[in-house]
Amino acid sequence: MGAMPEDLDARLRRLRTSDDAGALIDLGCDLVAVGRHEDAEWCFQQATGLGDAAGAFDLGQALAARRRWDGASSAYEVALANGDTDAWRTLGAVLEEQGELDAALDAYRAAAASGDPEAAAVVACRLWCTTLDPALEDDLRAGAEHLPAARADLGDLLRSTGRSPEARWVLERGAKLGEGVCWLPLGNLYADELDDVESAEEAYRAGIAAGDSYCHHNLGVLLAERGDLDGAVEQFRYGADAGDSLAVDALRDLGEA
Repeated sequence: MGAMPEDLDARLRRLRTSDDAGALIDLGCDLVAVGRHEDAEWCFQQATGLGDAAGAFDLGQALAARRRWDGASSAYEVALANGDTDAWRTLGAVLEEQGELDAALDAYRAAAASGDPEAAAVVACRLWCTTLDPALEDDLRAGAEHLPAARADLGDLLRSTGRSPEARWVLERGAKLGEGVCWLPLGNLYADELDDVESAEEAYRAGIAAGDSYCHHNLGVLLAERGDLDGAVEQFRYGADAGDSLAVDALRDLGEA
């Protein structure tokens, strides 16, 4: 059982003038667990001021959880300066949230260089999306077991280089593993190359259930081609409400915007 609020307050008072970074971090984590974020951040800040890399990392995590991106990125940079290379990947994620995509890619590359396989997978995905370079196949294969998006991108690469049967196998495996990002490209493969509209519909609906709002547009297109305009409009509206510009355009083309 965790500490009661009174115990947390007593510990907080006792550590107000403490130089025990470990105790401050432990208390900060307990405070986060009960939703006392400002007190938790104070604890992590104190530990950071004592030169503790873990305190700086935890401060970054606490600030990122509250979408305070500037403070989070600064905290991660302090953690890195104090020797915590695990902060590279989290710094990359925060920089992405701030729209600093080039800096984010550099951070992911640094994480990959330090031996982080998930960061290496992120780098491979970013490069594939911007270059569509088939030479990234080995990197995407290596990343597929660490990042679902890498498996989805590997399927895209295989399909674009004329290996649709293997692409199908890769994407179906991802779907069986519960990787929601694989359903949309799998549905597209069924619809566009295998002429299997029933499987395509099932894939798009599975993708929607997994939280991929972009599947609404593709399902809408399939329903429209089948002549189910009411069903198509319904799917386009769901997609538009989720922010999919293709779904918005589809509604406009049907005079439903």
